Amino acid sequence: MLFLVILLAVVLLIAGFEMLLVLGIPALATKMIFYGSIPDLAFIQKAVGGINHTTLLAIPFFIFAAQLMGSGQIASRLTGLVKVLVGHARGGMGYTVIGGSMAFGSVSGSAPATVAAMGRMVYPEMRAVGFSDRFSLGLLVASAETALLIPPSITFIIYGWMTGSSIARLFAGGLAVGLVLGLAFAILVKLEAKRSGVRSFEKTSFREKLQAVRAAGWALGMPAIILGGIYGGVFTPTEAAAVSVVYAILVEAFVYKNLSFAKLVELTEKSAISTATIFILLAMGGVLSFFVTLAQVPNQITDFLAMVNAGPITFLLVVNICFLIAGMFIDPNSALLILVPPLFPVAMALGIDPIHFGMIVTLNIGMGMITPPFGLDIFVASSTLNRPVMSIIKGVWPFVVANIAVLLIITYVPSISLFIPNLIFGQ
Repeated sequence: MLFLVILLAVVLLIAGFEMLLVLGIPALATKMIFYGSIPDLAFIQKAVGGINHTTLLAIPFFIFAAQLMGSGQIASRLTGLVKVLVGHARGGMGYTVIGGSMAFGSVSGSAPATVAAMGRMVYPEMRAVGFSDRFSLGLLVASAETALLIPPSITFIIYGWMTGSSIARLFAGGLAVGLVLGLAFAILVKLEAKRSGVRSFEKTSFREKLQAVRAAGWALGMPAIILGGIYGGVFTPTEAAAVSVVYAILVEAFVYKNLSFAKLVELTEKSAISTATIFILLAMGGVLSFFVTLAQVPNQITDFLAMVNAGPITFLLVVNICFLIAGMFIDPNSALLILVPPLFPVAMALGIDPIHFGMIVTLNIGMGMITPPFGLDIFVASSTLNRPVMSIIKGVWPFVVANIAVLLIITYVPSISLFIPNLIFGQ
């Protein structure tokens, strides 16, 4: 059965079918061929019932909040604050891109939204201070990956829903992993700045830094509310997502006066379309996951690993390879929906911590979004900045190498992923 599902999905993908059909047709074929006795109504119930979960309410809220902030002042003021704090160092604009992407990610949870927002704001300035076009494009695309790791992360929400893992613990683990990845990118910025003789900005005074903090005060309230509320036990992640939307509307409309009613309607429509796309994929993925479980595919994988005497080290290497290949060709949510159902139970059987496994999966998915030939963020950057796709692809390779190095460290040093969750919530 597994071979049929994979073969059919690959054929549909190569033929150019939408991901809805790439997920849905194999699930329907599996039902018709192997489980014909299951009523058709059950197929529909699995599709609809699978997304009828309160945890998933966080997704539309965070998408809406990202739209509000990306089109308003919150994102730009957060980035401006980062620029004032680190822009004076050699290669400071590069550090600003990394820190700004983390800041935007901390209020949006979306890598494509981060690429679009950051690209418009900082790409011209990176070129102005002396960074090459290739490096600037590569850094912008790669840094957006931290948005999947720095909480709140839509990917973590989906993974937590699929596996029953604590979303709050996933958010905490992602904070550490995101910082490690950002540090790796910062090393590349330092080397490039030294090689190219990149200029830096004048060092800002303490008074100017204080003014920047005041200017970004309302913007800083967003990550403070989301993260402080979750880790302080005030909100669940879903409630924090709802609060973030209300806060963004109030700040953009009444403090920054940058949100009209017409603009609010437009952003609501865009958010609804993005949400519908994700939930349709989740529904089809839930059906496919049901049949994968029904066929006991995880047990078959576990038995095979036991037969060849493969342990956790080998299994995690296989997981990384599978997600790396999948990320090159399909969008991150689809990769999650296809690969996590058969692999997660095997990871649990091998004694791998679910939070640690979630970090590995998410880091892989983030890397897939910047990896040719079909990395999603590459095409978002090309559309946003009107730059050729090949120019962006040439620029991302150093960051892919850095990403692989971080992935190996995170994979085989689980304490990095688990330190903050254990510190906040206990073991």
